[in-house]
Amino acid sequence: MKAKILIIAAAAFLLLYFAVPSFHDWLVNIFNLFRDPQAMREYIAAYGPLAPVISALLMILQSVAAPLPAFLITFANGLLFGVWWGAALSWSSAMLGAALCFFIARYFGHPVVVKLVSESVLAASDRFFECYGKHAVLIARLVPIISFDVVSYGSGLTGMRFLGFWLATGIGQLPATILYSALGDSATGTIKILFWVFGVVIASSIVIVLVKRRSGGITPSFGKGDAQREPPFF
Repeated sequence: MKAKILIIAAAAFLLLYFAVPSFHDWLVNIFNLFRDPQAMREYIAAYGPLAPVISALLMILQSVAAPLPAFLITFANGLLFGVWWGAALSWSSAMLGAALCFFIARYFGHPVVVKLVSESVLAASDRFFECYGKHAVLIARLVPIISFDVVSYGSGLTGMRFLGFWLATGIGQLPATILYSALGDSATGTIKILFWVFGVVIASSIVIVLVKRRSGGITPSFGKGDAQREPPFF
């Protein structure tokens, strides 16, 4: 049954992509938006009252398509809706995207997830979960350079309960979401880059403190890996 669903979905997508020029052009345009926060803002704003819906759909899209950067949408939401409304929209839609990735992995399993990311990235995710156990999701969400989507997929492949994943994701992603929204609302150019680097340093410092508090070792919760391995940053 699962295989039939995947085959039908893949066939429908390929048919649309290659047989319908307007769909092909639209999809290419969407992917190009993820290169420029200002272009993303203009695209979302063009939908008027439906702009929040379009923003949420774009956030969910990037959740499934792992290489796409979520922070550009968060920047754009800050530019368009202001700090707090932009942060609320980005946070809630990212939570929906995370849930979608989690349940895709939980329902379809490893064979599908490895096609959405890659075998090497998924292996790195497995090692990360083995290393940090039940704290892995919270730690990953606090560090912007760790792929949001890969962690969501990886969580779905473990025995982790959805509620624990959901809470850790919500808490962990909140600081970065507010930071990016504030930057989108008030900063431009090089200042954005500097604040982004600052945010990475702060988040990394938080992780180091959390790890040191575990006093000498980390007991794996999701596998039989070496508890002393350094986490991969992917």
